[in-house]
Amino acid sequence: MKILIKNGRLIDPASTLDRVGDVAIAAGRIVSLGSVSADFGADRVIDAGGLVVAPGLVDLSVRLREPGHEHEGMLESEMAAAVAGGVTSLVCPPDTDPPLDEPGLVEMLKFRARNLNQSRLYPLGALTRGLAGEALTEMAELTEAGCVGFSQADVALENTLVLQRALQYAASFGYTVWLRPQDAHLGKGVAASGAVATRLGLSGVPVIAETIALHTIFELVRTIGARVHLCRLSSAAGLALVRAAKDQGLPVTCDVSVNHLHLTDVDIGYFNAAMRLTPPLRQQRDRDAIRAALADGTIDALTSDHTPVDEDAKTLPFGEAEPGATGLELLLSLALKWGRDTGAGLMRPLAVVTSEPVRVLGDAIGSLASSTGRLVEGGLADLCLFDPEATWRVEPAQLKSQGRHTPFTGYELPGRVRCTVVAGQVAYESELPTA
Repeated sequence: MKILIKNGRLIDPASTLDRVGDVAIAAGRIVSLGSVSADFGADRVIDAGGLVVAPGLVDLSVRLREPGHEHEGMLESEMAAAVAGGVTSLVCPPDTDPPLDEPGLVEMLKFRARNLNQSRLYPLGALTRGLAGEALTEMAELTEAGCVGFSQADVALENTLVLQRALQYAASFGYTVWLRPQDAHLGKGVAASGAVATRLGLSGVPVIAETIALHTIFELVRTIGARVHLCRLSSAAGLALVRAAKDQGLPVTCDVSVNHLHLTDVDIGYFNAAMRLTPPLRQQRDRDAIRAALADGTIDALTSDHTPVDEDAKTLPFGEAEPGATGLELLLSLALKWGRDTGAGLMRPLAVVTSEPVRVLGDAIGSLASSTGRLVEGGLADLCLFDPEATWRVEPAQLKSQGRHTPFTGYELPGRVRCTVVAGQVAYESELPTA
């Protein structure tokens, strides 16, 4: 299908493009950007007047809940949520049931996702078999099956020798290891250590649970040279260590979730289980440090940390409730809200959900890396059209995700996705005028 998008505000953070123009799409590619030849015979013309035409969003942490947790989310529902949120590429952690530790499981998941013709799926393979932290997986075979990196998800790796061997193996073949820094023994609480956890009588997770793990990772990286991506940092002290590691030239990148960008432990209120997250929400000084680090580039990417949880698992006492929240449909709006709250504008909030996540993925996605998360002539036609002036109220019943629990219920958020294009096909549209 040939599509002509007219009169949109074209924004590409990777090239700092920001101007009104047209986009011509054919055969799944952008054939013209800015001005389009009058003889371009479009099958469909979309009037994007008043809308921003941006690259499709790239989300580095999305649990699709298949296989094994279909009661919390189905591939169909979560992929529908992705395109409704403007997300055209996503990375899923390996903590499915069974974990993604065999090529056949990875190939099945990619096949199912491909048949839905919605967002592009990039799985992470399990770093150890069964995520048990003992024997390494066959990384080469998992890479051939389509894995873009290797992770323990939220399962802390207790054995430092196993982590060392994993990093050595990964460094030998140029693979990236994705780690969430948390000490296995100090990180077993349900809330961030501090006055709020103490007052509520909740078991705490101290900041040193993150920083001790970071020190270990950085010492190994310094010795081995492996590339590591740090997932969902939560503390000011942790970010200071990452900043120092980057200044020293260590090959590390990191991300943070939208939840920790906006919320603090005070938001737990009176045991609100919607705020039961991993890692736990920390103090305001940590949130402020996260906001500053996202602005100055210490944090490379912003993720939704989409983790749909069913009703039965959330309607429990805070300490027993399953951690997690739906986030795919909120990612863009929460990025824009951060931009407005801090004066970061529009370019940086879009960069951390488009081009910067692709820089984290790097060569792992092959030739797609050159145009994913970008507006480039000849590149992929993965686009997000949104109204930056529209606001919407977060109502869980209206979300497409099977998981309806979010800490942002009732929030008025800026930015409304009007159309999502994946590989030159309209995958989602809402209130979109057609010429």
